[in-house]
Amino acid sequence: MPHLSPQFPTMFKYVKLVYQYVVNHFLTCLLVPTMAMVLVQAIQLGPEAIYIQFDFTKTLCSSFLIFFVTILYFMSRPRGVYLVDYACYKPPVSCRVPFSTFMEHSRIILKSEPKSVEFQMRILERSGLGEETCLPPAIHCIPPAPNMESARKEAEMVIFSVMDTLFKKTGVTPRDIDILIVNCSLFSPTPSLSAMVVNKYRMRSNIKSFNLSGMGCSAGLISIDLARDLLQVYPKSIAVVVSTEIITPNYYRGKERSMLLPNCLFRMGGVAILLSNRWWADQWRAKYKLLHVVRTHKGSDDKSYNCVFETDDAEGKTGISLSKDLMAIAGEALKSNITTIGPLVLPPSEQLLFLISFIGRKVFNTRLKPYIPDFKQAFEHFCIHAGGRAVIDELQKNLQLSAEHVEPSRMTLHRFGNTSSSSLWYELSYIEAKGRMKKGDRIWQIAFGSGFKCNSAVWKCNKTIKTPSDGPWSDCIDKYPVHIPEVVKL
Repeated sequence: MPHLSPQFPTMFKYVKLVYQYVVNHFLTCLLVPTMAMVLVQAIQLGPEAIYIQFDFTKTLCSSFLIFFVTILYFMSRPRGVYLVDYACYKPPVSCRVPFSTFMEHSRIILKSEPKSVEFQMRILERSGLGEETCLPPAIHCIPPAPNMESARKEAEMVIFSVMDTLFKKTGVTPRDIDILIVNCSLFSPTPSLSAMVVNKYRMRSNIKSFNLSGMGCSAGLISIDLARDLLQVYPKSIAVVVSTEIITPNYYRGKERSMLLPNCLFRMGGVAILLSNRWWADQWRAKYKLLHVVRTHKGSDDKSYNCVFETDDAEGKTGISLSKDLMAIAGEALKSNITTIGPLVLPPSEQLLFLISFIGRKVFNTRLKPYIPDFKQAFEHFCIHAGGRAVIDELQKNLQLSAEHVEPSRMTLHRFGNTSSSSLWYELSYIEAKGRMKKGDRIWQIAFGSGFKCNSAVWKCNKTIKTPSDGPWSDCIDKYPVHIPEVVKL
């Protein structure tokens, strides 16, 4: 085997940088020398050789055509959607569930099922969760008391808290809201949660309200997509999106292992997000601008459809069953999503390498490893759904991300647990709390949900974000990041 010079990796790095610059700025590299040559040629010819004849009629027609095309362009392009601000829920200390408390409750509730208790302990030891995650008050009871009244109380506690904080942060009043979208997958009462919000804040009678349920942990980005579409239809409008998961009625009290997993991972959380298409009023103060939303639905495949399924066990106890194939199915959904989002966000250098790899595999050798695009060229920050340690590990490996890129996801899982559709916003808040969000930075949010779905949203930072003095991380950000061992012995 030929000996490689120790300077080879460094040389390769610089060659790659030159390649990326040339391909990504191809037009500039082509036009600048051409313009320089034309300018030199014109100087050599002299002013007497350059003669421009103005025709008034042609000039007028050309000007009118340019004006018409410009107006047509501005009228036909989609309205900009801006994220003015958002507020994440921070549960009270009284809802905290340390490992010891969780396991004590499990031993009491499942005293006749020691194997199920042991299984939950093994999951918790490897979960990546910390000692400060929270469960709602009804689950703290022994036995848990998941009735309709306690579920509504949890919904009110979470949703009203984030709404109050959002109104305070933005200065917007409830009657200013034109569009309201609430998503909660597993708790869908009548009247709906969106109606509960309208009633609480005495919102206008002509508000356009929507309530999404049963759409899993990716429902938050589905709500963002719905809000974006509505803001294209209704000009000069403000939309509020509320994403949460109500844990109280969905705490499983049986012994099926596939249904005990959610008990170990899911915790309290929620977020309220203010979106606007009023560029003249809100662009200057908005934190982010929405660039893309890409949704992938694999529900036509039976395995994908059944991998996260609400059902009854043999004893008639309802819970969420998670399939062993979940990670493989998530990987396939991610590939489909990447195929769609790649051309929208990747620089030409990465798209060209991917195309060459694709042609090489199809035409010459199908055994060649496919080229994985370097998404670090397209994004500065990644918010990966904190669904569990395995989810984060898999995406870090597949997207070839560094430990710092997945740090917001791991720390969110450690501090707050899997808060379902709102987890992406705790991660974004973590990046802000660390003072890492700069003007022009691009953020990729990736979420997975039942069905099976993989959804992505791409944002661009509108201004450098000052480190917030409030928010869910305000009292603990200084101690993060923390080391999370592979196994925490209980």
